[in-house]
Amino acid sequence: MRRLRMTIGDHVVHAELYDTPTAEAIYSAAPFSARLKTWGEELEFAAPVDRWREPGARRSARRQELVYSVDRRLVAIEMGPDGSDADADLPLAQPCNVFGRAVEDLAPLRAVLSGETIRLERAED
Repeated sequence: MRRLRMTIGDHVVHAELYDTPTAEAIYSAAPFSARLKTWGEELEFAAPVDRWREPGARRSARRQELVYSVDRRLVAIEMGPDGSDADADLPLAQPCNVFGRAVEDLAPLRAVLSGETIRLERAED
């Protein structure tokens, strides 16, 4: 399974990528950096890929999942509300390509502010 390392300041989070075309595109584009935007219970950032909506695109995600918004051309890390059930569905504004899942707890990322930089790199297995 392919993995990414995401670094925001002193925080490092690894993600396991699903077997999807979007996951392959993001993995192939790494390494890259982007400015983060906080949006409710998610972190968003532009990705240097241009993808289409995959047949399995979903209108909801689960905590820890990584999604790609075709309409907005960005990646979102879904954190969900504090104390939310890991299996609870989190609604998305439009169908998105869900392409991976963060391995570590995302609670420390709640302190991240808009404008900080995220760095995505391929992680060695």
